[in-house]
Amino acid sequence: MEVVEPQTNSLPKAEQRKLDSHFLREPLLTELGNNEVRFSEDAVQLLKFHGSYQQHHRELRKTDKLRSWQMMLRLRSPGGRIPAQLFLALDDLSARLGDGTLRVTTRQSFQMHGIAKADLKEVIGTIIRNLGSTLAACGDINRNVMAPPAPFEKGGYPVARRLADEIAALLSPEAAEGSYLDLWVDGNLSYRFKPSKAVQQARKRQFESGVYSGNASEPLYGNTYLPRKFKVAVTVPGDNSVDLLTQDIGLVAFTAPSGELRGCNVYVGGGMGRTHKKDETFARIADPLGYVTAHDVLDVIQSILALQRDHGDRVIRPHARMKYLLHDKGIRWFRQTLKEDYFRGELAGLRYEPKAKLLDYLGWHQQQAGLWFVGLSLICGRLQGELKQGLRRIVKTYQLEIRLTANQDLLLCNIGTVQRADIQTELAALGFEVPEAPAPLARHAIACPALPTCGLAITESERILPDVLSRLDAQLRRLNIDKTLLVRMTGCPNGCARPYMAELALVGNGPNQYQLWLGGTPNLQKLARPYVERLLLDDLEQTIEPLLLGWKMAGGDCSFGDYIDRLGDRGVAQLLANSP
Repeated sequence: MEVVEPQTNSLPKAEQRKLDSHFLREPLLTELGNNEVRFSEDAVQLLKFHGSYQQHHRELRKTDKLRSWQMMLRLRSPGGRIPAQLFLALDDLSARLGDGTLRVTTRQSFQMHGIAKADLKEVIGTIIRNLGSTLAACGDINRNVMAPPAPFEKGGYPVARRLADEIAALLSPEAAEGSYLDLWVDGNLSYRFKPSKAVQQARKRQFESGVYSGNASEPLYGNTYLPRKFKVAVTVPGDNSVDLLTQDIGLVAFTAPSGELRGCNVYVGGGMGRTHKKDETFARIADPLGYVTAHDVLDVIQSILALQRDHGDRVIRPHARMKYLLHDKGIRWFRQTLKEDYFRGELAGLRYEPKAKLLDYLGWHQQQAGLWFVGLSLICGRLQGELKQGLRRIVKTYQLEIRLTANQDLLLCNIGTVQRADIQTELAALGFEVPEAPAPLARHAIACPALPTCGLAITESERILPDVLSRLDAQLRRLNIDKTLLVRMTGCPNGCARPYMAELALVGNGPNQYQLWLGGTPNLQKLARPYVERLLLDDLEQTIEPLLLGWKMAGGDCSFGDYIDRLGDRGVAQLLANSP
């Protein structure tokens, strides 16, 4: 299929900006050299591709107009892997040039906040020189590739981790990587990604019919990249630690007894973002596409991305994600177009998968003979104060690798048997006496940062989640309910904490007001539904109490989400109407 470059005189502003940027370079490069405290709007939009968002701190605007302009920086870390050297560099940078904290994201990477524009080059350059990258952590491009973080050397886990690394390399931009290195390390090309032989072979297809964008400098993406963000995750059968159905592409990797990849089930078209009062925007879970053999896994991924590149909506940005293409055209059209115009391999029926579970890997686990890892629960993923300092001491002393989870938790890996007792003692001093048993509600609850830094936030999220969980816990105890439920919270409807998969979600819809979503499942297999449009946070307990009592009376092992599903919309509405 011949790819036709869009006409420059008819492009929407967002597309024209990418086209004019010379592969994400200008005006960002020029503005890095001026003395302004913030970037222009054009530079801000390009900055996202380099891993950073410009933010205007709500609480500093009136007291410190210079410091109120800050940069949030997000890393690219496939599968959540953070080497010791990189973590120590991040810790130092956040203390010297950030707000003193690090935050684990829901896509298995670290975020830094509070960076001044003048310090951004030093921060990104230091990250690059210490085994890290921020390229494509944001923007209209493939973002951080997720995988189960557990460093098991058994089953399909090693394959899933390697596949995440290969997908990240496969979908990395070519020309934009050069721009990235020019901006942040003065063009030192020794820091280019070094893809495996399998990836190098697969990338040859990016110059061939279908996958080829028509631009030799940026063969996969072209000079306008993708219509919107693009997200990929890979896992093993039964492990849903990556929230698989919320991804643009979700892969379930099957392996032979010897550990070699046999092939993958492929799911397409998931996504969380939506906008209040705009029904044309919505959350969606992915459709099953089919099964591909190991030989074709990398090619089907770049073929799907190319299909979205060519057919995704570049005119109406809120309609640009691949989930809307699937919704509008249907999975049958998508599969047929993929096979006819892009993908050369075979798509077979899905292979059987065991029931998925939300695994979190908290506590101590044997990694392999002589090595252990320990999972630590972090409320909202925030590292600060004594906890951050203590983890730095442990990582530095024992040179431990860190792996981050989609649940905003942290794994300390490669712990030798002889080191385990000492590390247990040090962790206990930091509050992790029993790391495998955090508070039940807090175990799987996640929240977005929201106020005061996120420009999209309507109300609070991260800062009040601990109090919300404490209130819910007290209510469950008062009602003598000894079961737990999956809670998620966001300060706006864009869905960064994937709230629409939760059993109970609070989605910001005004100052101290939230939409109430109910009915997701503990293993993240179906969407919740909205039941209250504007819930005052003070009214949370009295609003949901009739539902909690009904759940208690239902008895058995029924989850809260399944109970909501059995009630149906009318039954839920009747019980909500009974609240005071």
